[in-house]
Amino acid sequence: MAACVKAFDLVVRVAGLIASAVGEAFERYDSEDSGSDSGVLSELTTDARKSKMQHPLDNPVWHALTGPHARFAIGRGAARHYPREIAPFSAIEHASDQAYADLAVDLPQGVEARIVRPENGPLPAGWVAISANPLQQMILPTGGLPPHMTPHAMPLGLDDATDMLALVAITRPGPFGRRTVELGNYLGVRDAGGRLIGMAGERLRLPGYVELSAICVHPDARGQGLGAALTVMVARAARIRGEVPFLHVYPDNPARVLYERLGFQVRSTLWVLWRQPLAPEAGSWRS
Repeated sequence: MAACVKAFDLVVRVAGLIASAVGEAFERYDSEDSGSDSGVLSELTTDARKSKMQHPLDNPVWHALTGPHARFAIGRGAARHYPREIAPFSAIEHASDQAYADLAVDLPQGVEARIVRPENGPLPAGWVAISANPLQQMILPTGGLPPHMTPHAMPLGLDDATDMLALVAITRPGPFGRRTVELGNYLGVRDAGGRLIGMAGERLRLPGYVELSAICVHPDARGQGLGAALTVMVARAARIRGEVPFLHVYPDNPARVLYERLGFQVRSTLWVLWRQPLAPEAGSWRS
């Protein structure tokens, strides 16, 4: 009987230790999930990397074209494309031979696919690599924004496309086509003569997230804080809608310093892969 009592006491003590450990774990979880900036960023980085399921931001073009931007999408199966006059990007759901086969079907002959992937994966059979470049994804966690305001900023639309393309040609902020403005809201600032000297807008849109893009200022208007002001205005508008702003920047782009000053933090390094299928006569599986 004494042995039974001792065994029972041991079981009770072990159960109590387990319950205490579980309670402490839940308390740590509650404190870490209280909505702080570091908690939001941690959720979007560490947890996503540990999980077998990728976070949507790890494959942003795919989740845009199968989500809020599905109306623009061209493609089938595990592949999608934007129309090139809107954006030059394509996407695959996952890296597989079938996904690349689907990707090739709707590419015009001799045109490369520009995909954004979480890693620089192996080149599939029947494809050639054109380039592979790392791209930093920056996200704006919850928190305050600097009080930058640009009272003369006005909405831009398709009627402004010619002026927007002229500014892009000078400043080279990244891919921008005649219909890119259809992807989201754009703001611009004109000088006294009516010339467009600065703009910022939205490109990729995922459920709960929006990418800030085409942030550029004419060389004649730099040094006045215009780029920061336009970035903050577009980010604030996203916040009001309940969306989390993010953006992409190459590691050597000096604009990264500005974005960090505004509160953006590097979430992940993605890869911009330019890949092209071989012509059918060269033995591609598209034949």
